Amino acid sequence: MDPRRGVIAGISLTLIGVLDSPLTITVSYCVAMVGLNMMLAPAVAVLADRVPMKVRGTMSAFYGGGLASGAPLGALVGAAFITTSLPGFILGGAFMAGSAVLALVVWPRERSAVDLPPAAAGFRELLRSFRPPRNAPDFYLAFAGRLFMLVSYQMIMAYQLYIVQDHVGQTVAESARTIATMSVILLVVSLVGSVAAGPVSDLIGRRKLPVVLSSVLFAVGIAMPWIWPTPMGMFLFAGIAGFGYGVYTSVDQALNVDVLPDEEQAGKDLGILNLSTTAGQTVGPLLTSALVVSTGSYSVVFPVAIVAALLGAFFITRIKSVR
Repeated sequence: MDPRRGVIAGISLTLIGVLDSPLTITVSYCVAMVGLNMMLAPAVAVLADRVPMKVRGTMSAFYGGGLASGAPLGALVGAAFITTSLPGFILGGAFMAGSAVLALVVWPRERSAVDLPPAAAGFRELLRSFRPPRNAPDFYLAFAGRLFMLVSYQMIMAYQLYIVQDHVGQTVAESARTIATMSVILLVVSLVGSVAAGPVSDLIGRRKLPVVLSSVLFAVGIAMPWIWPTPMGMFLFAGIAGFGYGVYTSVDQALNVDVLPDEEQAGKDLGILNLSTTAGQTVGPLLTSALVVSTGSYSVVFPVAIVAALLGAFFITRIKSVR
């Protein structure tokens, strides 16, 4: 794992708080996301390379726990910088860069590749190495399932501050307190869900059932602020959807590893699957923005996000090679 990716991502994230042009902010954000995903992809590949199938759910729980707890922790800290954003971006960039350096220190060393046969050289072979897998329907069903779930997640989570202010109707000061409370709820339930779901998935020998149920639970959570546009509705969303997402992040990663068509190309194929996360992170906020601009409110955002989560669950149910 190369820490330079995290350092570049951290610097780019910090620059977002300094720049004032929409174009330069967009470019800096894109660079930060590239660096972040370059850090995550090798970490995910370790599940396929080093972890036996019978304990992948348990090991995936650590990965899912980090994802599930990191987002609410970031929102909790960020709530303190709503009125003064620059220190928040500096702190966020420092955390991102520091995480890469920390990972390099604690990451188990791999065996040397000196004695391995050399890979085929040439431009054609390089292009072939990026080719998506063929005749692997379950791989693409898992891709679609994660894509729609991440679209649903980002449609709400990326706009939670504006939902609290514009949909619930709170002031900036009130919204900061609400976001902080939601973050604590999300942190607790997401961590519990992710840590518990992985071992349970290994115990019952099933991946699809926890992923489908957690997606449905997430959809139920989204309905809470739609039905009750109050702080309590947001807290119910944090509790129900947060637990569902914690379970999802824990088991879905193990499911993705289980549907890989070729373990020898696990890194490349998991990188392709990771595009569903990146695409979801991009499409979700864009979809919310388009709906709010066209309708003038968030009332349509919630049902669309619910449908996206349920579509993700549906695609997972169509997978046949994994129970």
